[in-house]
Amino acid sequence: MKNSILIGTVITAVLFSSVLPVQAKETSSEADSSSFQLTEDVKSAILIERDTGEILFDENSDKKLPPASMTKVMTLLLIMEALDTGDLQLDEYVTVSERASSMGGSQVFLGAGEEMTVNDLLKGIAIASGNDASVALAERIAGSEEEFVKKMNEKVKELALENTHFENSSGLPADNHYSTSHDMAIIAKELLKYESITDYTSVYDDYLRKGEDNEFWLVNTNKLVKFYPGVDGLKTGFTNEAMYCLTATAKKNDMRVITVVMGAETPKERNATVSQLLDYAFNHFDTEKLYEKAEHVTSLELLKAEDKEINVVTSESISMIHKKGDEAVTHTTTIKLEEDLQLPLKKGDQVGLLTVKDENKVILTSPLIIDADANQASYLTLVKKVAQNLVKSPSF
Repeated sequence: MKNSILIGTVITAVLFSSVLPVQAKETSSEADSSSFQLTEDVKSAILIERDTGEILFDENSDKKLPPASMTKVMTLLLIMEALDTGDLQLDEYVTVSERASSMGGSQVFLGAGEEMTVNDLLKGIAIASGNDASVALAERIAGSEEEFVKKMNEKVKELALENTHFENSSGLPADNHYSTSHDMAIIAKELLKYESITDYTSVYDDYLRKGEDNEFWLVNTNKLVKFYPGVDGLKTGFTNEAMYCLTATAKKNDMRVITVVMGAETPKERNATVSQLLDYAFNHFDTEKLYEKAEHVTSLELLKAEDKEINVVTSESISMIHKKGDEAVTHTTTIKLEEDLQLPLKKGDQVGLLTVKDENKVILTSPLIIDADANQASYLTLVKKVAQNLVKSPSF
């Protein structure tokens, strides 16, 4: 079925020039040099701005390393997707399998046969890094952890990540289980499209089974959510092989950044490196917000749909980033809707792209989605539409 295409400039505004990646060894100023001395204490590090994906700092970010429990950033992404599509409900009870309850490492001590809500299992993963909670939800979503891991690696391909492969949902040591700070940052960027995830990852402490005999105190493994202003996630990691790792995110004003460090010798060194990178981001860069997530940008007219118009909205927040003090330049924003769309469409389906350009250079592209289901019109509705069109444009 043919659908009209809208291609055009919908916004012309004044923005700042885009950011070039900061080189790992750059010493152009005393502030830059002092900011990055602590990256010598980690094997790999990266700093990006969330909306644009601009790389602000990069140190061996493509080095393949064991991600440990940072693996759960991908696990959380698939959980949030399942919640978003309605395949999973927060108040739904999940029965914990014997296999899930037997997971070693960090855990929230789930019992075989125990029933717990998705909401509480999600807290167990996001706050306390529970391996047992990760497996329980993996089994609920995909039937088994093995099938869930297939979904994880399918998502890796979908995100075009070249240096990541998962063997489990928890990050427990396994052959052929690896990632990079770059790839973990991209997975985190995707996870943060689901803004409610920080309602969980920002919590410093909470309880499972509150008031019961087997009440369990959850304490966040990411201490920066308490000690660094603006940090509200995402996930720590540690094994003897991986050493101390952290995928962190922080927001100040309208600017959200993601930083990943891997292979620190101590948690103190890990947290210090992350803090220095966050300091650098907020001291040297600003963002200009273009769109909020789910902001209406245009409408879609589908002749054979039940509803005459469907709202087209942004799938994520969209910003431009600039170095503080840069001169302003003009930019253009264009919207292109897909030409051939087949009904039915589900809420959240991609129907186009929003592109931001600085003159002829593409700064960013972002998917556009619909904010409601679009179903095939009934015969009666089609008849009414034809009649209305004849009234508007009579033919003699």
